[in-house]
Amino acid sequence: MKFTAEQIAGILEGEVVGNPKAEVNQLSKIEEGKDGSLTFLSNPKYNNFIYTTEATITIVNKTFVPETEIKTTLIKVDDAYLSFSKLLEFYDQAKGNKSGIEQPSVISETAKYGENVYLGSFSYIGEKAVLGHNVKIYPNCFLGDNVVIGDNVTIFAGAKIYSETIIGNNCTIHSGAVIGADGFGFAPNPDGTYSKIPQIGNVIIEDNVDIGSCTTIDRATMGSTIIRKGVKLDNQIQIAHNVEIGENTVIAAQTGIAGSTKIGKNGMIGGQVGIAGHLTIGNNVRIQAQSGVGKNIKDNDILQGSPAFGYNDFSKSYVHFKNFPKIIAEIKELKKQILNQKNGKNG
Repeated sequence: MKFTAEQIAGILEGEVVGNPKAEVNQLSKIEEGKDGSLTFLSNPKYNNFIYTTEATITIVNKTFVPETEIKTTLIKVDDAYLSFSKLLEFYDQAKGNKSGIEQPSVISETAKYGENVYLGSFSYIGEKAVLGHNVKIYPNCFLGDNVVIGDNVTIFAGAKIYSETIIGNNCTIHSGAVIGADGFGFAPNPDGTYSKIPQIGNVIIEDNVDIGSCTTIDRATMGSTIIRKGVKLDNQIQIAHNVEIGENTVIAAQTGIAGSTKIGKNGMIGGQVGIAGHLTIGNNVRIQAQSGVGKNIKDNDILQGSPAFGYNDFSKSYVHFKNFPKIIAEIKELKKQILNQKNGKNG
C-alpha cells in the first residue's frame, strides 16, 4: 500500500512541509531511511540523521526547525513519537484487515458469529460458541464449546481457547497461547499416587487485554480465573487457577503466578518473577525482575530479591553483598590486630 504525505498528515492532523504528493510504502528508522520510506524524529540525539536520511517523509515535532537544507518531506505534529505509534497501529490494522472463512475449517452449526469475521484455515469453532464483529481467528486455532468472544478481537495462529472461556472486546491473543486449560489440582492418596481434582470453572478476560505468545491461563477449579480490563501479559507467562489480575497491570515474560493469588490494579511485574499462591498483592505494586514473592504485599510497595523485600533496602544491602570479600578481609585483619594487642599486653 502506498500513502502520500497529504494522506498521512490527514490521519495525524499534521502539517506538511515539502511535497504533499510524496509517496511511501514502507517504514524505516531515520538512520536507515531510504527512498519510499517513512520515518520519524523525536529524540534530539538523532537530529543529525535528518540531514542525511534518504527517507521520503519524516514525522517531526512542530518545534523542529532545520538548521540546513533537507531532502525529506516533513510532517509536523504535536508529538512525533506518539504520532508514529498511531501510524504503526493504523498500518498494522490495514495490513491485518482480513475477512472471510478459509477452507478447510470447522464451524459448529450451533456457533454464531458477527459481521466481518475472518477465520483462517484449519481452525475449529465449537458448539454454541459466540464470536462478535470484526473478530479475526488466524489458522490452526481452536475455540472450544461455549466460548464467547467480543468485538474486535484478534487471535493469532495456533492459539487454543478452551471451553467456557469468555473474552471481552478489543483483545489480542498471540500464537501458542493456551487459555482455559485445567488448573494444577491433584489430591494425594495414601499409596503415594494422586487423584485429579476436576477443574469446572472458567477463564474470564475483560476488554483491552493483550496476551503474549505461549502464555497459559488456567481455568478455575470453581468460579473464574479473571484477567481484568487493560492487562498486558508478555510471552511465556503462567497464570494458575483462580488467579485474579487487576486493571492495567503489566507482567513481563516468564513470570509464574500460583493459584488463588489476587493482584491489584496498575501493577508492574518484571520478568521471571515467582509469586506464591493464596496471596494478595496490592495496587500500584512494582516487583523487580527475578524476585520471589511469598507473602502479601501492600499498596504502592516496590520489591526486589528472593525472597523479595523493599527495593531500597535491597539496593543498600546489595552494595554490602558485592563487597563481602573485602569486608571479610577487613574483619580478619581487625581480629588479627586485636589478638596482637592482647598478646602484647599479656606479654
